[in-house]
This record gives sequence, C-alpha cells and structure tokens, in this order.
Amino acid sequence: MRYVFGSILAALALYLVACVGLYFAQRSLIYFPQPRRFGAPGSLIQLPVPGATLDVTVRPDSGPRALIYLGGNAEDVSASLPQLSDTFPGQALYLLHYRAYGGSTGKPTEAALFADALALFDMVQASHPQVTVIGRSLGSGVAVHLASLRPVARLVLVTPYDSIAGIAALQFPWFPVTQILKDRFDSGVYAASVSAPTTIVAADNDEIIPRASSQLLLTRFKPGVAHYINVPQTGHNTIADSPLYNPSLAGEAAPQPAMKVN
Repeated sequence: MRYVFGSILAALALYLVACVGLYFAQRSLIYFPQPRRFGAPGSLIQLPVPGATLDVTVRPDSGPRALIYLGGNAEDVSASLPQLSDTFPGQALYLLHYRAYGGSTGKPTEAALFADALALFDMVQASHPQVTVIGRSLGSGVAVHLASLRPVARLVLVTPYDSIAGIAALQFPWFPVTQILKDRFDSGVYAASVSAPTTIVAADNDEIIPRASSQLLLTRFKPGVAHYINVPQTGHNTIADSPLYNPSLAGEAAPQPAMKVN
C-alpha cells in the first residue's frame, strides 16, 4: 500500500513539474520568429511602437486603397510580397513583421501583437482610407481583433481558428491549458464586433487547425458578415499553392454555404 501511495505521489509530482514547464515554455510553442530573407531597396519601413521598433515590408502606392498582411507564427512575411503584389495591383501593401520577426525588436505576446496591428492600421489609414486586412493562421486572430476595433474595409482570414486555447486543449489534452494559457487569441469573442465583409479561407486538409475550429469561427460573426471558402486538396502550409487561393484573397472566388458545426 505504501508503495502504491508513493507511486501516486511521484506521478503527481511529475505531472505538476510538466504543468509548470508547459506554463513557462508556452510562448516558445506559439511564436517561431523568422528572419527577413527578401526585399528590394525601398521595400522596408520601420514603425516605432512602445517597447519596440517594427519592420514593415511595403509596396508603396499613393492611391486610396491599401492592404495589411498579418502572417503566421513561423512566417517570413516578406516572402508573400510578390504574390500579394500580383493579387492586389494598384494598392499599397504593408506586411508586418511581428516583434522578434524579421528585423523587428521586442518580444511577441498577444497584447503586443494586438497593439502593434492597431498602430500599423492607424498609420496606414492616415494615407489610405480603404484598408483591407488579411490574417493568416496566427495572424487571423490578430486580424479579427483589429477589425473589431477599426473601420476595416474588408477582412480575409486564411486557415483561421476560433481560439488558440481551443487548439491547445486538443494538442495537450492532459494539461489544464485553458487555465494556464497566457495568449489565448479568442477570435470568436471579437468576431461578433466585426462589421467588415469577411472571407474565411480554409484548407480542406488542414493538419494544424481543425476544420471544426474554422467553421465554429464562422458562426461567431453576425449573420451575413462572413462567408466560407474551402480550398480543396490543400493543407495548412500548401493552401497558397492552389489556383483558388489568390481569387479567394481578392474576393473573386464564389462563397460556399455555411457548414453545420456539430
């Protein structure tokens, strides 16, 4: 009996140690900063924000329309500039390098990314009154929060989730992640305050974001605000290779009926 009791205590101690380790390592499991590998002269500006200086890859344009791109957690957004340039001719492009990404300083957190995106939007809108926002993967949560607080002209969410907390609970089912998670990215909470026309672009075989999470996010928007596009035969990291991807970003692909979430 004493041996059994000792074994239970040892297992409990190991579990608590694992929980503590997960708590302190959690942000290293969310953010994977990447260096900036691409860019021509004149394609980079810097945006000072409290506690950091952010790099922004740009394609300047003096017209009224602009696009802000918020990338994934392991993405060098400068690599997306050629594709976005082809998809959005005649628009200024601003691709944000999160804190610690590219040449940006600081450390990434949910609060910091939210504040930085708002600062970038305010800077861009001062010169371009019509601003489209695209958020991909991790950036979809930043984009939804931004659109809930600013007059975004159009919102595009690529491989989005309802919440990071929900995804983490699936990945770590034996741990109380909903209690210990610092950066929750609760897109579903902010979606109800979004009035901009919204397109959800989901990968048919997404191995990172469960389809149910993207579909649940769809239901969080007010009726008629968001529509859903499923990109067939693509995964989380291959969706941009599909011929349907660029038309979906540009708003040229046909929306699909909402899907029932069980």
